[in-house]
Amino acid sequence: MKLALDAVLVATLLVLALFSLAARQARASAIGFMGFGLVLALVWVRLGAVDVALTEAAVGALTGLLLLGATSLATPAAQPSRPLRLALAGLCALVAGGLAFLVLEAPDPAPSLAAAAVEPLAALDLGNPVTAVLLAYRALDTLLETVVVVLALIGIWSLAPDADWRGAPMVPGADAPSPPLRLLARLLPPVGLVVAVHILWIGADAPGGKFQAATLIAAMGLLVLMAGLAPAPKLGNTRLRALVVGGPALFLALGLLGFLVPGSFLAWPEGLAKPVIVLIEVALTTSLAVLLALIVLGPGARRPRA
Repeated sequence: MKLALDAVLVATLLVLALFSLAARQARASAIGFMGFGLVLALVWVRLGAVDVALTEAAVGALTGLLLLGATSLATPAAQPSRPLRLALAGLCALVAGGLAFLVLEAPDPAPSLAAAAVEPLAALDLGNPVTAVLLAYRALDTLLETVVVVLALIGIWSLAPDADWRGAPMVPGADAPSPPLRLLARLLPPVGLVVAVHILWIGADAPGGKFQAATLIAAMGLLVLMAGLAPAPKLGNTRLRALVVGGPALFLALGLLGFLVPGSFLAWPEGLAKPVIVLIEVALTTSLAVLLALIVLGPGARRPRA
């Protein structure tokens, strides 16, 4: 039964990948890509990588939404020539063949430093090794990832005209939302927020964490805005900007405090590592949720009222 399920998942992935590549319309290709991401999340679950599956499902959904928005703005482009398409197909086949060879020829059991890497993490009092690694061994990477998201939002805001950059962005469909959408926007957000808080809280000891929770919160906020139940925030709002930078700023400040207590940047005090990490996770969840929602909404498009 399990083998049959795995075969169906692999076949579905291949079909969706080919559909995304062969679709003549950009919108159909983006929809196929979103379906590919959802099926891939199931594959990660089958492989036991639940953290990766949650990230794929959450971030992949917002990525697909951005692609759909981009397709509505894109102008028709010239089709690549047949030799170029054949060359790209050959390159993809070569990469796929190389990866398959490496996987099939890997020693069994594969060499791993997992045991040695996980052993010191017990001092953090975290049950989820993924969270422990992201905020211990890779704390600098995690900090830089959040900073990159902030820079991405700044880049998007810079696309607005000078007179509108502090105004509210346009929300697709908010002017005339359908009744089913308004009903869904009233019923789903409370459930989504509870699930997001749960995913965030258990992230210290089980699969979950800030990125997955933030994406879910951002999706619930976008649903409310698209249903016209709340106005889009003005991008010049001081509180909004404080939420954007608050999480990364707190992360950086606590990292700098590491110079005073443990003696190095992004080092957590002994016995206080878990409370500090949970505090960072909560702060980053808030900032990332706002950042992701604002990235999807795009630059300001309305002049602020006097």
